[in-house]
Amino acid sequence: MSHTLSMTAAIARHELTRLFVSPLAWTLLAITQFLTALLFVMSLTDITLNPQHLNAYDGVSELVGAGMLRFVTLVLLLVVPLLTMRMFAEERKTGSIELLLAAPVTPSAIVLGKFVGLMGYLSLMLVLIAAMPLSLWLFTPLDMGVIASGLIGLWLVMAGFVAIGLFASALTREPTLAAISSLGALLALWLLYALSAIDWQPVLFGTPIKVGDFARHLSLISHDNALLHGMFSSADVLYFLIFVIAFLALTVVRIDADRDWPCV
Repeated sequence: MSHTLSMTAAIARHELTRLFVSPLAWTLLAITQFLTALLFVMSLTDITLNPQHLNAYDGVSELVGAGMLRFVTLVLLLVVPLLTMRMFAEERKTGSIELLLAAPVTPSAIVLGKFVGLMGYLSLMLVLIAAMPLSLWLFTPLDMGVIASGLIGLWLVMAGFVAIGLFASALTREPTLAAISSLGALLALWLLYALSAIDWQPVLFGTPIKVGDFARHLSLISHDNALLHGMFSSADVLYFLIFVIAFLALTVVRIDADRDWPCV
């Protein structure tokens, strides 16, 4: 057990170091911060020029904080596939995956190490993003419950996106194909959330099927939306945990069978 943990930590450190020497990682971090800061400034400008808009929200915390975090979730749809596409697919293409698999380390340690390393990078991104709405605390009262719940939700969304991205990267040796597959899966999750708003109840064997409710329970974005509104629920957190564990387990199975299952 201790050996697995030490190997996981070593792989995580290696992946984190590799990310921070990569121009792509720094570029994505800069672009994400720029877009988020731009939306933050636009939200503050809108409040200054049109203070009546606050009446449609539960204060500044929801208008600025939750609104900005919801936008970041959309940005992550593009950012995460670009980060995860290199984790396994590029290593297969260069042949370095064979050296990793030949080392005395389990597939679960490999997958967890890469997951932890990438989450370390995204956690730094989250801290920089969180500094923007929290800076308002110096000038106006904030509902810290809403802010904290939204940040937890965003971190869980990051974990879910990374788990899907790692699985997509484990299925192929082409980084571009891995990125496209991951993006397609994430967009499908977003469309599932859109489907939850449709009041469509087809009848099957005389029983109406509530498609909207079914999609709402399955949608990752739907569970995050509740957290963004400050409605912290253990059921939502449990959903994310099951979601992440399931895709990480699938990735472990794929890596474990790497020599028997040829890649695309």
